[in-house]
Amino acid sequence: MTANTTAVRYRERLLPGPGFFGAWLLLIPATALVMTPINKSAAIPVAVGLYVLVALIFFALSPVIQVENGELRAGRAAIPVSLIGAVEPLGADALRDAIGPGADARNYMVVRGWIHRGLKLEITDESDPTPHWILTSRKPLALAEALGAMGHAG
Repeated sequence: MTANTTAVRYRERLLPGPGFFGAWLLLIPATALVMTPINKSAAIPVAVGLYVLVALIFFALSPVIQVENGELRAGRAAIPVSLIGAVEPLGADALRDAIGPGADARNYMVVRGWIHRGLKLEITDESDPTPHWILTSRKPLALAEALGAMGHAG
């Protein structure tokens, strides 16, 4: 394999936005307030440590979407790019429809509520019961372009 075929074409971690982590800063004074009667000198360090722990948990649990080596990885699942048919970008309304009450329960979804656009990928593998993958992405067009760069014909 050449260096060109092993390079990562696209990678995105579906983290919450900065506003989310900013709002969680309220955890520091709340924890300090609870800790002060117990141990005044440990209140602030424990509060900051708890905030860092929560931030690390959100980071660790945020799924990654990645296109590399002819494969799309989304969360825990992976599929060869050659088995992806039509790629449909989804705005906020289309995404809501794609994951809403009328959605096919067989679809594989990597969806985070803080991301309001994404892609709907048709799966062409006849042995796979999953008709579509629905993925949220902050850069759905770049993801679609990366899928095309890996030889996707849809």
